[in-house]
Amino acid sequence: MSTQWLDRRQLAAWVRVASVLEVLPGVLDGQLRRDGGVTLFEYFVLAVLTEAPGGTMRMSALAQQTNATLPRLSNVVRRMESRGLLVRRRADDDARATDVGLTEEGWATTERAAPGHVAAVRHHVVDALTPEQLDQLVAITDALLERLDPTGGMAATYRRYDD
Repeated sequence: MSTQWLDRRQLAAWVRVASVLEVLPGVLDGQLRRDGGVTLFEYFVLAVLTEAPGGTMRMSALAQQTNATLPRLSNVVRRMESRGLLVRRRADDDARATDVGLTEEGWATTERAAPGHVAAVRHHVVDALTPEQLDQLVAITDALLERLDPTGGMAATYRRYDD
């Protein structure tokens, strides 16, 4: 089987996508470290928990919604727990499972970091596009996610704001 090389148009599109994937996380991470003392992934964990009932979720559900392996999430949660942002406890309904929840400091950190994060997302992504381009971006990312997440494992995360 021979390699089907990208043509110039395809290469131009791919290099731009790759550049956004490389640059945007660093930009957002820098803002979150400054405003909240958390990384982009840590903020993602906090944000998902803020939308959970009582600010608490089963570790396995949190791993699925953040697209993290349980070992990776466990390490991140352990570090966040040591900083007083989260608390882990054995699940009331299943002694084999672990629940993770926000502490008061975790809520406060999220509230401190969120305004700057929204401003950064708005500045670097939303306001850079026209309303039509935003609709196109949704369609484009949906097409990509059909291939990247064929089972819909993260669909709860990326479809929760659909009409």
